[in-house]
Amino acid sequence: MLDWREQYRVLAENLAAKGLDVAEIRGALKAQRIETPSWGYGDSGTRFKVFPQAGAARTAFEKLEDAAQVQRFTGITPSVALHIPWDLVDDWSALQDHAASLGLTLGAINPNLFQDEDYKLGSLTHPDARVRNKAIQHCLDCIDIAKTLDSDIISLWLADGTNYPGQDSFRRRKRRLEDALRTIYEAMPAPMRLLIEYKFFEPAFYHTDLGDWGTSLLMAQKLGERAQVLVDLGHHPLGTNIEQIVAYLIDEERLGGFHFNSKKFADDDLTVGSINPYELFLIYNELIDGERDENVEMNVAYMIDQSHNVKPKVEAMIQSIVNCQIAYARALIVDRQALAEAQDAGDIVRAEEILLDAFRTDMRPLLAAVREEMGVAMDPLAAYRKSGYLEKVAAERGAAGGGSGYPGA
Repeated sequence: MLDWREQYRVLAENLAAKGLDVAEIRGALKAQRIETPSWGYGDSGTRFKVFPQAGAARTAFEKLEDAAQVQRFTGITPSVALHIPWDLVDDWSALQDHAASLGLTLGAINPNLFQDEDYKLGSLTHPDARVRNKAIQHCLDCIDIAKTLDSDIISLWLADGTNYPGQDSFRRRKRRLEDALRTIYEAMPAPMRLLIEYKFFEPAFYHTDLGDWGTSLLMAQKLGERAQVLVDLGHHPLGTNIEQIVAYLIDEERLGGFHFNSKKFADDDLTVGSINPYELFLIYNELIDGERDENVEMNVAYMIDQSHNVKPKVEAMIQSIVNCQIAYARALIVDRQALAEAQDAGDIVRAEEILLDAFRTDMRPLLAAVREEMGVAMDPLAAYRKSGYLEKVAAERGAAGGGSGYPGA
């Protein structure tokens, strides 16, 4: 069996024979950046049970220490998203300094508008103005935190909706949402962006105020250029063509970010690429297609949104990052000229085969070469397992389970 260097040589020759610039592909992979979430490192659970893990992070500081391990072994995850109030600290400068000491920066700020008793009937869409104002103020506080931490993203997900017909007026809730989002948006200094997430159901089961990408896009368009849509891969009905959504949002210049995860049924928050790696590849294919279109502007924040209930936290995060790297690498080798020609000719089989050829290509040897050049482990997961980090923090932290803040935690 060929060693990875020989496998890379053969792969590079094959790619070059197809007219692909291998150096350009390597450069793109080295420039890839994905933000990891603080809440992915603490104990969490479903509605039914939390299974505490030895060594799971208990504080914002410990979450950063775990995130630094993912960065250490992958080299493409230098920022960490925070969730407020889960990650509230007394001294933001101390947290920022701690992040810097670990080679990290603090990224998107995520307000929590779903775990307060007042939000039983909604937050920004609640019938009571007092509750709406409370939710707005929380978002304004998060903007202040973002300014303090030099973050330029507010990532907003609402659990708002109704459970029964007649519970509230759809149109009045829509207007309340517009007014609240406008207040929040106008308080955000440039270049800070508001990324509006959506989810088709849960915890509201009759209707959701931000239930699909069209509703989020509508709100963003009403607010201004710095309001964009955030696509969470787990937040769609089964069978939804997410890559089409991505393409449309790119064309409208309103794709602001991703929460990468994977699903089997509803919002499972499974490891990225663990269920449908072909879908992940097709999404990256649309992203690259947009990046190479001179007629559109793209500024996409790539983030993981996972809270692993049974997998070890850091290992699961490394798996997700590696799966994103593989999908991105495969999408980079799509023969776009040949694909366009097949599409224009109506050659359906040829067009599909071009995509499948890229998807079936083993890009691990090329990724190994890229990682060697970056000075990180060629097999990130294996290297992490050998490092002894989990055993070390398990002994130091035990299984107290400070929690991520996710339901059940």
